Amino acid sequence: MRLGLPLVNNQERKVNLNRLKLFILFVLLFLAACDEYAIETNMSEEIDSFEYTTQDNETLSLNDLEGNWWVADFIFTNCTTVCLPMTYNMATLQDKLAEEDIDVKLVSFSIDPERDSPDVLKKYGQGYDADFTNWSFLTGYDFETIKEFSITSFKNIVAPPPTGDDQVIHGTLFFLVSPEGEVIKNYSGVDAGSVDQIVEDLKQVQ
Repeated sequence: MRLGLPLVNNQERKVNLNRLKLFILFVLLFLAACDEYAIETNMSEEIDSFEYTTQDNETLSLNDLEGNWWVADFIFTNCTTVCLPMTYNMATLQDKLAEEDIDVKLVSFSIDPERDSPDVLKKYGQGYDADFTNWSFLTGYDFETIKEFSITSFKNIVAPPPTGDDQVIHGTLFFLVSPEGEVIKNYSGVDAGSVDQIVEDLKQVQ
């Protein structure tokens, strides 16, 4: 009697080969998905549709930003603490993007819309030498709307001021948004080192 490995017919070989091909294809697709943006990401959030008012009393919507990379943050002009370094860093980012000839939109959402009218936002932006052709300051909604929008689309906390205070509570992150309207990464908005990281990431994804 002859002992050895069991015989595998041609049909079984074909089935095993097809399974192997499918497995390899799955692995390749998985790796491609992980490297979709060519940078290390830490978020994946779809942004809710919006249409808000700019510092020039014009409208800016999610549809207007479609096809562009953009960086967003949430600030208010009456802020006496974290918004100061955040807006300074955003202004620095604007300058460095211009130096590198990187076409990216910047969007700052006001979380104090009662105080931050378009005129107030324009004066605020001018104080940081904002180039309004690519840096928009948005208002034109009520507090509950921007609170919900910030939390739902960006996972960014926004809360009313404590009793007896006028300082709105909010997160201090910058957000990188893809041309498809997906938040793919956040950075510290108060850390000046984030500016260079954002520029390097944008070089990789564009």
